[in-house]
Amino acid sequence: MHHVSFLQDLAVVMIVAAVVTIIFRQLKQPVVLGYILAGVIIGPHTPPFPLISDQHTIETLSELGVIFLMFALGLEFSLRKLTQVGVTALVAAAFEILFMVWVGYQLGLAFGWNTMDSVFLGAILSISSTTIIIKALEEIGKTRERFAQLIFGILIVEDILAILMIAMLSAFATTGELGVGEVAATVGRLSAFLGVLLVAGLILVPRLLNYVAKFKSNEMLLVTVTGLCFGVSLLAVKLGYSVALGAFLIGAIIAEARQIAQIEDLMHPVRDLFSAVFFVSIGLLIDPALLVQYWLPILVITLAVIVGKVLTCFFGTFIAGNDLKSSMRVGMGLAQIGEFSFIIAALGLSLKVTSGFLYPIAVAVSALTTLTTPYLIRSSDSAVGLLVRWMPPGLVTSLNAYTEWVGGLSANRGRKSAGVFLRKWGWQIALNLLLIAAVFIAAVYFKDHGRDWAWVPEVPGGQNGWKGAIWLAAMVVSLPMIIAAVRKWQAFGMLVSEMSVSRAAGGERTPAIRAVISQTLFVAGCAGLLLYLLVLSSALLPSRNLLAVLAVVLAGTVVLLRRAFIKVHSKVQIALQQTLSEPPAQRREGESRHGDGRGQVAETPALPALLREAQLVMVQVSDDSPVAGKLIAEIQLRTLTGASIVGIERMAEGANVINPGVSEELKAGDTVLLLGTEGQIVEAKKVFGG
Repeated sequence: MHHVSFLQDLAVVMIVAAVVTIIFRQLKQPVVLGYILAGVIIGPHTPPFPLISDQHTIETLSELGVIFLMFALGLEFSLRKLTQVGVTALVAAAFEILFMVWVGYQLGLAFGWNTMDSVFLGAILSISSTTIIIKALEEIGKTRERFAQLIFGILIVEDILAILMIAMLSAFATTGELGVGEVAATVGRLSAFLGVLLVAGLILVPRLLNYVAKFKSNEMLLVTVTGLCFGVSLLAVKLGYSVALGAFLIGAIIAEARQIAQIEDLMHPVRDLFSAVFFVSIGLLIDPALLVQYWLPILVITLAVIVGKVLTCFFGTFIAGNDLKSSMRVGMGLAQIGEFSFIIAALGLSLKVTSGFLYPIAVAVSALTTLTTPYLIRSSDSAVGLLVRWMPPGLVTSLNAYTEWVGGLSANRGRKSAGVFLRKWGWQIALNLLLIAAVFIAAVYFKDHGRDWAWVPEVPGGQNGWKGAIWLAAMVVSLPMIIAAVRKWQAFGMLVSEMSVSRAAGGERTPAIRAVISQTLFVAGCAGLLLYLLVLSSALLPSRNLLAVLAVVLAGTVVLLRRAFIKVHSKVQIALQQTLSEPPAQRREGESRHGDGRGQVAETPALPALLREAQLVMVQVSDDSPVAGKLIAEIQLRTLTGASIVGIERMAEGANVINPGVSEELKAGDTVLLLGTEGQIVEAKKVFGG
């Protein structure tokens, strides 16, 4: 009869949620509050009797809500946007987390709680709620505004830091102290997981979705993206991370696909369904009697969350170079706690190191701050107005000048080409080192567990032979990244030497001095890379005799297959750059269309006078053309050249496309009709490869 109980619980949740949210819609109140109130109404603590018979089922459904909400956030917030708000996100998140951990710890001590309760309270208060903020911003239609993108960036950094915090709290709760080595290992494993998942996902997922989209089936596309969402979320859990992190990462990867607009439309109702269950489950945990018993700590902590988060996020956002209005909006949008706070509170209970009252207090504070969040976001502009009127005019002028100064610094950094190359190569070297670390982490796991798997063949030499085989395989897999890192570091050293020694300073000895600096940096980098590989290999190294033999085999492999490794790495790098350099069609403004919309471009009498300088030219799309297989929006023809595509003759299909839209794909064999001036047509032909 379990299925009947499940159906009854789900029916109660959805019926009560529907009724309450309809009432809240009529009252023009945030629907999130209706969901939470629905949970309180049907919860086990509300008389006359509980309406939910299996709360564990509802908790499972709420986990699905978290997955879909985080997945939707990833779809909304692409990796390009993260790079645009990266500095702001790091600064604001660091200010907020450090300050709120300290505030929570001090509040716990002031209430007379023990040290562990106080530490966990600080961690609970430090993380804002992604799900609540998404809902609140969606209801007021602000998800695509600048301040919302800043909020999303801060939330992403917070979620990543929350995972580190959970790992550190686990170690602290178990041992009573926090080891630097364990923290460093945790950071390394998380970085490797993020790097490998993002690189592999950006190369494979958009191409998989392009293949699925050819069938023009919404069902296939929905099932595929849902499978990717759950698969990566499961992978994250298996590796000891949060399902929320896995769901967000795969959403951000899918956001780079060309079908993103269609995917968002398909996922929206699914996400709304499970997010409703998530917020109802929060209400189920609220005990009105407990609120009465701990009303003073709850109110004090709630006030501390609102004031502390508004101030720290406002200050951090402003320090990073944002204006007063955006900074205040960010601060007032992040003044709540949510799902990660519940996870941290539950961790304390599971480890039996925190008191039983801490989790219900966290839920109550989350509920109260959820109630205030929509109103804070709506009143942020008024708060900025009051702040500006209250401050002296000279101070306002100085603050605005600071914002312009920081913005000018960013613009100047972008114009220094040598610095741009150094940062670009530095990131590429770091990414290769990260991928190498991921390979060796996987190799160590395989070394410890692989021999128990039935499909793994027996390796001669016992444990020593097994370790040698794993080490050799890890080195061979890492060779493309190792060779690429060495080549990039060599170029890095040459550029640094040219920047550091000018001809005016070095005179005739300039080339020799530059060569010494370049070679010194190269040798030091290679030595550092060798030490890095030795550290990663420490758990895999076999005996000295076997290691010597394997080193010879590895050296021979490098000599024979070096060019092949370089070619493989180059193809992967090109594929990654193609994904990141081609924005999805719906994320750009469409190109303007020309003609009268009926295909009679040349027959309108006023056209020759209107476009006296215009030309109509036919261009063939060859098999090796750069535009073959791309959408019109992707090639950005009008943006780059000023010319427009007004017709496509598709001989293979016996069809003509007049005034094609930006989502039309250009195929090999098409004959394209271009409209533009003589100069525009010349530039357009270059885009087509002519």
